[in-house]
Amino acid sequence: MATYVALSGLDTAAALELSRRIERGLPFRDLERFQRAVAMPMAEIAEMVQIPERTLARRKLSGRLESDESDRLVRASRLFAQALDLFEGDLEAAKAWLSAPQRALGGSTPLRLARTGVGAREVERLIGRLEHGVFS
Repeated sequence: MATYVALSGLDTAAALELSRRIERGLPFRDLERFQRAVAMPMAEIAEMVQIPERTLARRKLSGRLESDESDRLVRASRLFAQALDLFEGDLEAAKAWLSAPQRALGGSTPLRLARTGVGAREVERLIGRLEHGVFS
């Protein structure tokens, strides 16, 4: 099972199945599981996946995220997993790096840049370069 899948509590890494689950909307408990795994306040998690506070309360009551929210949750989980791999499982180091401005990202923080799919891919490329010792 892929690490990012484990962070959010999803039980499959198969892309097609994951895509179907995202389209249906992931259970709210997956967001809660991710929040516990990364040990961050729910308000920060909600900001990361771009769910306003009132909407978050409604999602909790309904028990399900919308598909776009689910997609952003999986994106955040994937980035955290990659950062955890980069920092050899050190959660605090991964969180610090994701939250700090990075010169290679034009001074943006990885979490901020990753709010879009294009930005997330750029953060993933940077993580890949760092894993291979290419410091840019």
